[in-house]
Amino acid sequence: MNTGRSSEEEDCPFCQIANNQTDTEILESDDELLCFRDVKPGAVHHFLVISRIHIDNCKCLKQNHIALVERMEKMGRSALEKVCDLKDIRLGFHIPPFSSVPHLHLHALAPASQMAFKSQLRYGPQSHWFITVEEVLTQLKRNGKVT
Repeated sequence: MNTGRSSEEEDCPFCQIANNQTDTEILESDDELLCFRDVKPGAVHHFLVISRIHIDNCKCLKQNHIALVERMEKMGRSALEKVCDLKDIRLGFHIPPFSSVPHLHLHALAPASQMAFKSQLRYGPQSHWFITVEEVLTQLKRNGKVT
């Protein structure tokens, strides 16, 4: 039976979550996005926001994805707002090849100032493989892609 999905999408754990094929607790969702807890949290509160459509990673984003990224940011902030103060948060994406799952996902973490050293290396301001949502949006608006 042809499901209309590629084998890559069928094997993608985030596509499986988006298609209700797991028992993952969904914290927020709409027609385009969903938010759930990271299984390997890097902070007290660590949520992932994913698109229901499969996009490999932030390097695949183009200028026409600006609104999608803005909605991802809004959902990440909304999920964090329910559990903490938004003054100490970190929102962003891992840059390939440092993506653990090949499906675009926004990390929403808090409190950022209390992340352990290992988490700071993965998600902190000094990380070479983490790009903030603000920087992604700036690059998409300026260059039409993430460099």
